[in-house]
Amino acid sequence: MTEENKSNSLYEKELKKLPAVGENIEGTVIANERNRLYVDLAPFGTGLIFGREYLIIKDLIKDIIPGVKITAKVLDPEGEDGYIELSLKEAKEAEVWIEAAEAMKEKRVLSLPVKEANRGGLMINWQGLVGFLPVSQLSEEHYPKVNGGDKNRILTELEKLVGEKLNLNIITVDPAEKKLIFSEKSVSGSTDSTAIKESPKKEKSAGSMLDRYSIGDVLQAKVIGVVDFGIFVKLPAGDEGLIHISEISWSLIGDPKSLYKIGDEVTVKVIEINEDKVSLSIKALTENPWKQVEGKYKKDDIVKAVVIKISDHGALVSVEEGIYGLVHVSEFKDLDELKEKLKLGESYDFKIKVFDVDSEKMTLALAD
Repeated sequence: MTEENKSNSLYEKELKKLPAVGENIEGTVIANERNRLYVDLAPFGTGLIFGREYLIIKDLIKDIIPGVKITAKVLDPEGEDGYIELSLKEAKEAEVWIEAAEAMKEKRVLSLPVKEANRGGLMINWQGLVGFLPVSQLSEEHYPKVNGGDKNRILTELEKLVGEKLNLNIITVDPAEKKLIFSEKSVSGSTDSTAIKESPKKEKSAGSMLDRYSIGDVLQAKVIGVVDFGIFVKLPAGDEGLIHISEISWSLIGDPKSLYKIGDEVTVKVIEINEDKVSLSIKALTENPWKQVEGKYKKDDIVKAVVIKISDHGALVSVEEGIYGLVHVSEFKDLDELKEKLKLGESYDFKIKVFDVDSEKMTLALAD
């Protein structure tokens, strides 16, 4: 084997290891300097948070030192100077949206300060998310009582609430639309926010989740809520759990509401537990389709696949149920050419460039 072939072989080997765009990945901070955060992502390489992504979270990470473990979202596995480009903001934001949905489901009362006022209501910040409290959702005590509905006078009354803490419920959570809506009038008469925040799940039975469940338990559950990023279910012991959209099926799920409705019975598997939360999976009850195609495909094979998604990074194509591959934008002159040659929902012949069952990774190029 020539040195060039060895180099290419090593390159392909390393390429197979790269994490996918959008994947959350854990690493260890190795440096935080000159508006750049370097993260050891062994065995994948080194991750980098820089530019606008760094400036957005600068105040949050100013005290992060080497050795601290963080979880970030992959923006580009083959980024600037060979670094894996990361976003800490996106990974954290996804976690907060999940917590918001849980708070809404539990009817948890949050004591939050009013940041701004406008003619339609009040702006509320919660864990980095900007939410809205409409005038119609204010309590009788704070509702602006203005004769004639003069908008300027209503705004003047609302501005008096800026800086004041209100006891609020979350009533709408929509991550896709970045919509977080609060209500004050839905809150019960109690003002002891500390007591109200106590999760009702803890009152249902003695002990923690760790006492009641084990990893691998298979249970029957009832759907009690469906949101954009998953479904909430009630378990036999009365506890509530989340099945994240990524744990519903090996196939890509666009909208859980198209598959489930409140009251449906589902079989779930416990995949993670802590003292007050249990994470569940439906797809873990079936075999990973990637394990079934080992030996079926190889590099340079020509396959027919359907384009199911187009992003700035390229096109995601479905080779068969649960088996997806990426046609990177670098295979084309630019994104416009990609969109011209590949249409959503259409089938094309593609040539496999990388196929790795272990890392569930496939990259393709449009066949000649």
